[in-house]
This record gives sequence, C-alpha cells and structure tokens, in this order.
Amino acid sequence: MDNLRKLDLNLLLTLNALLIERNVTRAAARLHLSQPSVSVQLGKLRVAFEDPLLLPGPRGMLPTARALALLAPLQAVLAQLEQVLLPVAAFDPAQAQVEWKLAAADAAEYAILLPMLPALRAQAPLSRMAVHEAVPARMAQQLENGQIDLGFVAQEEAPAGLRHRPLFREHYVLAGRHDHPLLQSPPSLDQFCALEFIVVSTNGGGYRTAVDTTLEQLGRQRKVVLSVPHFLIVPHLLAASDMVAMLPSRLLKNALGGLRTWEPPVSIPDYDMAMVWHERMHLDPAHRWLREQIAARL
Repeated sequence: MDNLRKLDLNLLLTLNALLIERNVTRAAARLHLSQPSVSVQLGKLRVAFEDPLLLPGPRGMLPTARALALLAPLQAVLAQLEQVLLPVAAFDPAQAQVEWKLAAADAAEYAILLPMLPALRAQAPLSRMAVHEAVPARMAQQLENGQIDLGFVAQEEAPAGLRHRPLFREHYVLAGRHDHPLLQSPPSLDQFCALEFIVVSTNGGGYRTAVDTTLEQLGRQRKVVLSVPHFLIVPHLLAASDMVAMLPSRLLKNALGGLRTWEPPVSIPDYDMAMVWHERMHLDPAHRWLREQIAARL
C-alpha cells in the first residue's frame, strides 16, 4: 500500500499505452494527451520503477525485461479497476437472490408488511426476508452494523442521523366487542374512564401510555387491567371479554368481525409511521427498490 500512495495511478494508464504502442507519439494519441506530457510521465515512471522501461530502438521504443514482466499483471489490474468503476447494475427483482432484514413491531408488520408481501413474492421470488422485533433504542446501531437493513418506527422515535421516509399518519381509536354492554354509542368521558382497558407495552409490563397522561391533565384516570407486549393479540382478547383498548386504526382494518370502534372522548395525538435506514444503504439498488415497493402500497 505504501507503493500505491507514492504513485499516481494515472501513470499506470500511460505505462500500459506505451507498452502497447512502443511509441510516445502514438501513446499520446491513444491517451488524448500531448507528446510532451507523455514524455514527462515516462520520466516519472522510470523513477518510480527504478528502470528505464522503454529504450530508443530502430523502429520505436524497446521495452526492458522489467517492462515486459509488468505488462500482463498491469493489464489485469487495469481490467479489475475498470470493473470496480463500472456503473452499478440495475436491480432485477425477478433474478435477485437477496435477503432483506427488517425491524418492526407487530402492528407495523400488520399495517405495512402484510399489504406488500404478495407483490414482493411475485416480483422477487428468489428473495427472502427476516423480520426482527423493533427496539427504537437499538435501531441506529443495528442499521449501522448491518443487523437490519430497514426499520419501522413512529416518526418521533426515529433515531437521529438516519435516513427516513414518512409512510402514513396513524391515529388511535377505542375498540371493543360488537355487543359490549357499555359501547353501544360513543362513550362519554365518565363512561370511558369506567371501562376496563388493555394496554400494549412493547418494553413489557407497563400500564401507562399517552392516554393516561392526557387524562391526568384533565384530572381523570382510567382503569388499566391488562398489559401485553404485542398488538395482534389484543383484538382476540377484546372479542372474548368486556375489556377495551386504544388501538391504531390500521390494525383494525381487517380485524375480527366482532369488534366495533369509536372515536375516544379525549384527544390523543396522531403519529406518523416512518421507515428508517442508514446512509450506507441509501443508494443500494435493491434497498431502494424495496423502499419504493413498500411506499407504493400504503
């Protein structure tokens, strides 16, 4: 590597042209340079290789033994450099054997991945996908070290320094079973606080959400009787009990038929769901294709 640092790699192109043409004038024409420029570069090459490389001869220039030994490896190296510098090939999903690693909470899996998977399987049949649990506190590190390629989080939880793209705005609705005795009409605030709630605590064991903070600002409190770590079990629990829950509306788009929803009597802020990725993957053709497929189906 020290030798490479000392040498202008453009000189290797000049050496290759000189060894092929064995004539400074023709080498200059091949390189689209002036003859004096090529002569100067030949002088630099002689110093770098500590060898005359090309000597005057009766019909042009004669390569030295060192120059002849350099010709084959030099042309191999230049060919490899050409490959390195070629434009990135277009992504062909039909032929790509690629693995994508995503991180999403189960509600995001339902709202984002479920709609796009049929098209993904049809267009990229040789691909495969692994979905990891989304942990916003670890997402930046996971994206940086390649453990995951793409993450899905609420916009406000997106780690700083990452690329991101909003996908949709989500809001919470009050959900319960269709024949719930206390949910036959939109509940008042008093009725809302008297209901028995399930909350989703992705970190495990929590009983508070933004709903409780909003109620406390009004001097009110609700009854939270169950905390679960995942969203997708909640519709089943609601259908089999008198418990209720505040759930993302998209989660209930194709939920059990025995549920009904109401707008809550308190104002709960909406949130933007976003996908996030590291700068290192931003220009990758396969990654860009996947991002476009996801965004197109929401």
